[in-house]
Amino acid sequence: MTNTHRLTVVAAALLASSLPLLAQSGRPDWSRFRGPNGSGVSLAKNVPIEFGPGKNLLWRVELPVGYSSPILFGDRIFLTGVRGKSLVTLALDRSTGQILWERTAPADMRPPVDKRNNPASPSVAADANGVYVFFPDFGLVTYDQQGKELWNLPLGPFTNIYGMGASPVIWNDLLLLAVDQSRGSYLVAYDAKTGKERWKTSRPEATSGHATPVVWRAPDGQDQILLPGSFLLTAYEPATGKKLWWVRGLSWEIKSTPVIANDLLYINGYGSPEGDQGRAITLPAADETWKTADADKDGVLSRDEFPKGAPGSTTTPPTGWFTVADLDQNGTIDKTEWEYIRAALASENGMLAIRLGGSGDMTDRSIVWKYHRSVPQLPSPLIYHDVLYMVNDGGIVTTFNAKTGDVIKQGRLTGAPGNYFASPIAADGHVFFTSQPGVVSVLNPDGSLAPLVVNPLDEDVYATPAVADGRLYVRTTQALWAFGRR
Repeated sequence: MTNTHRLTVVAAALLASSLPLLAQSGRPDWSRFRGPNGSGVSLAKNVPIEFGPGKNLLWRVELPVGYSSPILFGDRIFLTGVRGKSLVTLALDRSTGQILWERTAPADMRPPVDKRNNPASPSVAADANGVYVFFPDFGLVTYDQQGKELWNLPLGPFTNIYGMGASPVIWNDLLLLAVDQSRGSYLVAYDAKTGKERWKTSRPEATSGHATPVVWRAPDGQDQILLPGSFLLTAYEPATGKKLWWVRGLSWEIKSTPVIANDLLYINGYGSPEGDQGRAITLPAADETWKTADADKDGVLSRDEFPKGAPGSTTTPPTGWFTVADLDQNGTIDKTEWEYIRAALASENGMLAIRLGGSGDMTDRSIVWKYHRSVPQLPSPLIYHDVLYMVNDGGIVTTFNAKTGDVIKQGRLTGAPGNYFASPIAADGHVFFTSQPGVVSVLNPDGSLAPLVVNPLDEDVYATPAVADGRLYVRTTQALWAFGRR
């Protein structure tokens, strides 16, 4: 084995005697971002809560850098990464961590536009027919389980000020991809076997986001695709892409993936500090602004003409919002772009509980409760044992009664400071939080914030862990770790 793929493995006899892989029976157990329907919850048992370099480590294999999360299907783990200037997809053996194959996408990596993002951020989706990979610097590429390319589809270039981040999702024989960007956002469905486009639905309100869709089965037995984006949560008919119903009131930026419990959906959105309560900025309408700001009367605002935000002003845009407003990146702001930032600055950061179902605009009937403090920008929420968990990027954890929105606890996890970009997950009666410095805290599922165990890995983590078969898989910026009870 090469030094590049150095592997620390527990004795083969020990691995052979470990719990059998349930997925060998054909059950897809963590086959998309955040596992079953994006919930972050696994039915796995015997998951260790104490682990690290010298404790319950089954194996550790070094990987090229990437922020995509481990995806599990059958006896394999699928990941993406950046090796040099190449975008690569890897398949690993779940029992041993051995790299079974590595394939390079037909495009070079471009420099990331945000340090929290990475050209290998989207997670793959997998089923018996293929391994579906989205690289924002290329598009879609699909392999079979043995690594043979089945089809590829160049897409883009995309215009998102943070870079793209949504992961593909499989529904029946369709591959779904959400493309939310500064201009021309859409939700698209491809034939999973051929890559042929089946339908494409415009999302004109969506301008900045990374949300990955989830699926809800309505009382009539029909599935609906649920996708949050700028200002709206929208439900689509999966066979056609038809817009069914929507709810207003979301932030202008949505990067997290929603979760569903019973008949409620939970989604958090954070756009900017101005979206916090008490910091609202109300801009005048475009026609009023243009009377004084458009000095040369050419119908657009240059950077010099763009109103300058004074400290404490509630009627002018904050410093730096010209870049946000310039959706087409042509160096000027037209009236449509002004109305966009006017709406963005009027939107609120928040966690929303939304009752599912309906037809048309359901805003007045569907929002059950809202919460506006310490809202995450990147990490997605988690529901486990009727408790809703969220951790913001700065490490503040809030737990709620999921039905009422009443706060149970709020604070930081003792022994685990730092930023949080991975989303929490749950399994076997415990909740797992992973910090960017690589500390995994394990909590009881009662909403309390006192960690039972704090497990330092001493390697940075941006990817959300995966759990199945009594094993926890944690991807750091250096390696993939597999932990299990011995």
